[in-house]
Amino acid sequence: MLPVAPPAVRWITRTLEEAGHETWAVGGAVRDALLGRPSEDWDLATHARPKTVRSLFRRTVPIGIEHGTVGVLSRDGTLYEVTTFRKDVETDGRHAVVAFADTIADDLGRRDFTINAIAWHVVREELFDPFDGVADLRDGILRTVGEAEDRFSEDHLRILRALRFAGRFGLEIEEGTWRGARALVERLTELSPERVREELLKVLSDEHDPTRTLELYADSGALAVLYPELERTRSENPVGWCATLAAVEFLPKGRPDWRLAALLRPLPADEVARVLLRLRLSNARMDEVARLASAPPLPSDASTDADIRRWLSANGPQRLNALARLDLAFARAAWSDAGPSAGDRVEGPSSTLHAPARPESVVDAWCRARAIRRSRPPLSVSDLELDGRALISLGMKPGPHFGDVLEGLLAWVLEEPSRNERPLLEARALELAQALRGAAPGHWNG
Repeated sequence: MLPVAPPAVRWITRTLEEAGHETWAVGGAVRDALLGRPSEDWDLATHARPKTVRSLFRRTVPIGIEHGTVGVLSRDGTLYEVTTFRKDVETDGRHAVVAFADTIADDLGRRDFTINAIAWHVVREELFDPFDGVADLRDGILRTVGEAEDRFSEDHLRILRALRFAGRFGLEIEEGTWRGARALVERLTELSPERVREELLKVLSDEHDPTRTLELYADSGALAVLYPELERTRSENPVGWCATLAAVEFLPKGRPDWRLAALLRPLPADEVARVLLRLRLSNARMDEVARLASAPPLPSDASTDADIRRWLSANGPQRLNALARLDLAFARAAWSDAGPSAGDRVEGPSSTLHAPARPESVVDAWCRARAIRRSRPPLSVSDLELDGRALISLGMKPGPHFGDVLEGLLAWVLEEPSRNERPLLEARALELAQALRGAAPGHWNG
């Protein structure tokens, strides 16, 4: 299928061409169009220098002038990147020094894989395919432009991109490309954590099956280099690894953090924290993923309402839907026809997934928890009808023990929410204070 560019792309191309500057559509949009997949992310490569591009269009954005990229806004406000033809001057595996080039051939020659080195002239409706990328797409092959070790040495991230493209498009990695990737896989540690993280999040955000890509991470050695904790769980418990990958698939593609939490869920909490620190997530995001990955399963439908209230209190009622979706994903992975056999449905000692509940039990517990949450029971100390000032009024001196008393009150109320009344709480607080008096006598009035 030949590419069909949006009208705005044709307008930008025609404007540049009429000014005497050769311009081609390049990159993912061309590749996806040839595969029959829709794409809105159209990029253009042109002979025009950035200053010229900005002079030809009324509305532009200097996205990366130093790298030759100008954003051109179409009439409907869509931003299209227009980049001057470039060629690599110097590379070190992490960064490239580039210079402007004069031809589309120079520009395509610096690209990573043949399937990404195809250009489409949207006005002349002409393909330029100097490295036979169209044939590789047709044959389902992923191949580097030129020698594999050269391409991967220029930018080690291309190893991870190879794994992602092969997984996303169901391509077989050509033998020389595979050898080159494996030969340099140890160099992945030289990449910045941010680039590694973004590549993983792209895998987890993919609408297509991320399992094959993650399996390629393992087979290539990338998993052991970047995520040794996951490699250990994979080698020690292959069945559990397969179940984890299946659970990742059962979660929505638009929730990469949920998928990341699922991937990390078989790990102990300290290993989850180490992986997230290496990925350099923001503190808030790291805390949220860690909580999702390490939370115990939602109590099954045989539990009491008090059990569910305690679970909501410990894990945060705002996480109910996310954690329930994670539990359901693992249950579906364990009990679906494609999942492990019944005799294999037990994870290793480090996992929270021991004897996974059946999907229907998870759904029942989820519904019960939602109903309990709607009844707005007290789930935190701040929900209690008694606070620190009230404890002072009862004759207690402020101190760290206040926290012990309030936590004791919360545990008492979680058992029976109707206890959350000021007189009952005052009486219970005095009982708790009496129990604590011997431990810290200096904190209490006589």
